[in-house]
Amino acid sequence: MDFTFTDEQQAAQMMARRFTEKEIIPIADEFDHEDKYPAEVADKMAELGLFGIILPPEYGGMGMDYVSYALVIEEISRGWMSIAGILNSHLMVGYMIANYGTEEQKQKYLPDISSGERRGSLGLTEAEAGSDTASMKSTAKRDGDDYVINGNKMFITNAERGNTFAVLAKTDTQIQPQHRGISAFIVDKETPGFTVGRKIEKLGYKGLRTCELVFEDCRIPKDNLIGDKEGQGLKYVLNGLEVGRINVAARAVGVARAAFEDSIKYAQQRHQFGQPICQFQAIQHKLAEMATGIEAGRLLTLMAADKKNRGERCDLEAGMAKLFTSELSVKASLEGIQIHGGYGYTQEFSVERYLRDACLFPVGEGTSEIQKMVIARRLLEKYKI
Repeated sequence: MDFTFTDEQQAAQMMARRFTEKEIIPIADEFDHEDKYPAEVADKMAELGLFGIILPPEYGGMGMDYVSYALVIEEISRGWMSIAGILNSHLMVGYMIANYGTEEQKQKYLPDISSGERRGSLGLTEAEAGSDTASMKSTAKRDGDDYVINGNKMFITNAERGNTFAVLAKTDTQIQPQHRGISAFIVDKETPGFTVGRKIEKLGYKGLRTCELVFEDCRIPKDNLIGDKEGQGLKYVLNGLEVGRINVAARAVGVARAAFEDSIKYAQQRHQFGQPICQFQAIQHKLAEMATGIEAGRLLTLMAADKKNRGERCDLEAGMAKLFTSELSVKASLEGIQIHGGYGYTQEFSVERYLRDACLFPVGEGTSEIQKMVIARRLLEKYKI
C-alpha cells in the first residue's frame, strides 16, 4: 500500500490550493451571504480545464485520475464548498456520456462539456420519490423518431446555469422491478416543453441555485437516449454516483479541514484567563478529535478514489467515505463554533458558513441512512455464509 502521491497528483493538489487561496477564499463569505453565483470563478475553472478534469483527453478532457480529482475537490471546498458543487453535477453528466454514450454522443457533447461551454446538470431526484429513485413518476414515451418527456424533478443543482441535462425517466412503467424501466436522456435547456422552475431557498450551499425542472410534452430526438438501449438509466446513474460520492466525501473533508484550520489558528490568538485558549485541555481535545477525523475521512475518500482508478466497483468504499465524512463535517463545524465561542455564531467568522454547508452532506447525494443500507448490502455480499 503506497500513500505517496504521484508528481501529477501533487501538481493537481497545489494548483487547486493556489487557485482557492487566490480566487475563492477572498470572495466566499461575501458571495455566500448575498447568495450570489460565482460566475468569474467558474469561468476561471473552465480556463484551468477543471470542467473536464476526469474526462477523456481524446474528447478535450484532462484525463486525471480520481485521486487527483478528490485532492482538487478537497482544496476547493476548503475555500467554499459551493464551488465544488458546480463541478459535481457537471462531471456526473460527462461521466455518464463518456462511459455509456454512443460515439456520436461523445463527439457531439464531450468536447464542449470538457471546455465548460456546456455546463451539465443531473435531473434525477423527484419530490415524491426522494431516496426511492425507482418510484419516480417522470416518463419518456417513444413517438416515432422522438421521445416525449413529462414530469418534474426537484432539488436540481446547476439548474439555473446549466444548459445540458442528463434526465432520468421511465420508458416502461409496467416492468418489475421498476428500475428496469428507467432510461437516461440528454436534454438541452432550450428544448421546447422544458423549463427551469422555482428557485428553492436553502439553509446553506449558497450561490449555486437549486431549482425544480418541469417537463411538459418535452420532445427530444431518439438519439438523445444515452447509450443505445432503454432501461439502463439507473445503472448508469448509480455508477456516476460513485464519482459523485467521492466528490461529496472530498467536499466534506474540505469543509471539516476549513473548520479545523480556522479553529486552531483562533485558539492560539484568543486569550482567556491569562492564556491562549489552546492551552485548555477541553480545546485541545476538540482539536485532536477534529484532526484525527479529517485524516481518517481523507484516507477513506482516497481509498474509494483509488479503487475507482483501477476500474473496480467502489460503491462500498464510496458509501463508507461519504457516510463518515458527512457526519465528520457537521461535528467539526459545530466544534469550530464552540471554539470560536460567541464569535462563531456571527457572520464575522466563516465557521457559521461551514456548519450551514456541512448540513447538506448527510442529506445530499444519498442520505446517511441510504449509505448505511448500501454499505450493509455490500457487506452481506462480501461476507455471505
